[in-house]
Amino acid sequence: MGRRRAPELYRAPFPLYALQVDPSAGLLIAAGGGGAAKTGIKNGVHFLQLEQINGRLSASLLHSHDTETRATMNLALAGNILAAGQDAHCQLLRFQTHQQKGKNKTEKAGCKEQGPRQRKGAAPVEKKSGAETHQEGVELSVENLQAVQTDFSPDPLQKVVCFNHDNTLLATGGTDGYVRIWKVPSLEKVLEFRAHEGEIEDLALGPDGKLVTVGWDLKASVWQKDQLVTQLHWQENGPTFSNTPYRYQACSESGTFLGLGTVTGSVAIYIAFSLQRLYYVREAHGIVVTDVAFLPEKGRGPELLGFHETALFSVAVDSRCQLHLLPSRRSVPVWLLLLLCVGLIVMTILLLQSVFPGFL
Repeated sequence: MGRRRAPELYRAPFPLYALQVDPSAGLLIAAGGGGAAKTGIKNGVHFLQLEQINGRLSASLLHSHDTETRATMNLALAGNILAAGQDAHCQLLRFQTHQQKGKNKTEKAGCKEQGPRQRKGAAPVEKKSGAETHQEGVELSVENLQAVQTDFSPDPLQKVVCFNHDNTLLATGGTDGYVRIWKVPSLEKVLEFRAHEGEIEDLALGPDGKLVTVGWDLKASVWQKDQLVTQLHWQENGPTFSNTPYRYQACSESGTFLGLGTVTGSVAIYIAFSLQRLYYVREAHGIVVTDVAFLPEKGRGPELLGFHETALFSVAVDSRCQLHLLPSRRSVPVWLLLLLCVGLIVMTILLLQSVFPGFL
């Protein structure tokens, strides 16, 4: 039997590093690029329309937003606003989708984006910031909002970004070890403090205002503003595996499932509370997985899931976006449940008749 393979949902013309899902519009947003090096590899954010076609989940290119010389390495989504980590900066983008009026249009400026699974009709056009792509049925526009430098190390790089629960604040972390909190959408800085000695790997803002950070210094910390609440250190709190060095890599909100991508390109899905593995594809990408994202069970999520329990998207440096579907584990058919209910009712009536003769 051959190795299990995950279906390829989309292939971009550049390495992919970041992924977000907008369940309300049924959009998959993938970003990346070749950076400032003059290699001919483009930089961009691609907006993909998710659809159920003949019982299969598919994605087609709806809009390609050119980010010029800046590769997007991390993304956060709040409604129709994207926060994109590009080098040492955070760029806010606003996107809107609406039904196209009139005939299909394409601007003469720019060049055509080549790639599989593009929507029928006018070919998408790459343009400067604020440009629109008009396609059959739906059009999407992207507008550049504020941008700010978020990392100030000698080799600056923003590594992570996230919104708070009401989308009024934005937290960033990078190679200089500082957490910086910004107002949305003005990007006015409201807080700055040193959270780790070395790079910040991940962070998450809780609904109670607390902030969780993990870094290269082997520590995981909980903060209330800039005051340390509690802290874990891998060498003190983590399991011991001979002399192999380990560090905390990511932090996230609790949920039903945990999605995992590895440096060898493998992808897995676990039950969050028990870490029971439900799905695994070895070396699905064959190279480091840079981001994973679940299809949320809200908005158009249930419609797009069909009969599957969950869907996980993964992207990697190989420019591919793959789809990982977990079949429903509910094995009892509806007709059997109905039959059991009818049988229970009959048994109850017979029992009452035996205890109370003449009941019927």
